[in-house]
Amino acid sequence: MIGFIFILYLIFLIIVGIWTFKLNKTQEDYLLAGRKLGPWVTAFSERASGESAWLLLALPGAAIAVGLGEVWTVIGITIGIIVSWFLIAEKLRIETEKYQALTIPEYLHRRFEDNSNIIRLFSALIIAFFFAFYVSAQFHASGKVLKTLFDFDAVTGITIGAAVIVSYTLMGGFFAVAWTDLLQGILMIGTLIILPIAGFFELQSSQISLAESLSQAGPTHSSFTMGKEGFAGLAVVLGGLSWGLGYLGQPHLLIRYMAIQKPSDIKRARTIAILWALPGITGAFLIGLIALNHFGPDYFTHVDVEQAMPLLAQELLPAIVAGLFISGAVAAMMSTADSQLLVSTSAITEDFIHQFLGKEISNKKLVTLSRITIVFLGFFAYVIAIISETQGRNIFGVVSYAWSGLGSAFGPALVLTLWWQKTTRNGIIAGLLTGFFTTIVWANINVLHSAVSERLVSFVLAFIAVIFFSLLEKKK
Repeated sequence: MIGFIFILYLIFLIIVGIWTFKLNKTQEDYLLAGRKLGPWVTAFSERASGESAWLLLALPGAAIAVGLGEVWTVIGITIGIIVSWFLIAEKLRIETEKYQALTIPEYLHRRFEDNSNIIRLFSALIIAFFFAFYVSAQFHASGKVLKTLFDFDAVTGITIGAAVIVSYTLMGGFFAVAWTDLLQGILMIGTLIILPIAGFFELQSSQISLAESLSQAGPTHSSFTMGKEGFAGLAVVLGGLSWGLGYLGQPHLLIRYMAIQKPSDIKRARTIAILWALPGITGAFLIGLIALNHFGPDYFTHVDVEQAMPLLAQELLPAIVAGLFISGAVAAMMSTADSQLLVSTSAITEDFIHQFLGKEISNKKLVTLSRITIVFLGFFAYVIAIISETQGRNIFGVVSYAWSGLGSAFGPALVLTLWWQKTTRNGIIAGLLTGFFTTIVWANINVLHSAVSERLVSFVLAFIAVIFFSLLEKKK
């Protein structure tokens, strides 16, 4: 029954892609749905694409592996979502229409009259680089879910998931992405609310309390700082909270703000998104703790902790409900991967080929070029996902890397552009490069990475770089 529901869900996605195929007549239609999205679709699309498979697979897995120390991630994410909607959404919607920009790189380019095209080029390269890893994490997640459902090997699962995602994104563009996100967002929030509630009822009959299961899992699981003190304990807190900084600069979320029909709709969409986030993020964390209690710590010595959600759903819920909610896990994966494929495509076709190289291409040919690019990008991400699986990398780590790179490169640049009038072209270039290179260097040096998260360091340094080089340019 679970497998049957899951297959029906995948068929539905393909049908949506076919239905929206004819709606894409221009590049603006394909990349921003013609700026015609209502507040409900915008809010659910932003939340569904923002909380990828890592929310339903990786975050519960991290809660099992770390314990209460992961609560700072929950707090950081929630604050980041709220701040992004209040600080960026409305201003960005107004500004991008004012400058007739379809992408973030194009907006920064036109806002600072960058005749050298350096901002556009660097932005496109940064997006393409980090989204390759981000999309691969979603493909990797599909392998884990399908392994749980059908006992496929991971490569087969990754292949099926990648094929479905690329297919409906290829056909429907942002129209398909946004409308499927509405359903996916509903499935996800249902999973994140109902499964923890079912788990708490199960806890009532359990002989071991939640606190006892945390203690059995390890001496640090019951500590909010993972048993660390002083600077090390502070680093744990700041590392979790730093997840929130990334929300200020994720291109696949920012385009939701740009695609809403009217700036006045932002207020309603913001309320819907925040009301989704509060129980949703908390629910993902609780799913991990409940799975740890239900299965016991010893169970996860031979089972991947990132499979906890589908395993728990199969144990606690009726087959038809479990099928829907496991589809919600795949929904989380697909809603992020499709958005990221589109943003990466726009960076290459619109920002690099059309604008940077100055190729005069008709709207029809631009849409065709975008579809071809999606196939190539999807295949590249698929190869990275296969490599990640063979090397035993987890989803959480790959998402953290991409999240840091994108958030620190674009977050400080956008916040200061929208709110600080002294921001200059040189400041933006410095911020983009600082966020990009700091993430790569910091994440790959174990001593630095284990001391302080690259998510925090790269964002702070990029923020300082924008201010410093802007003031330096003004002085000259």
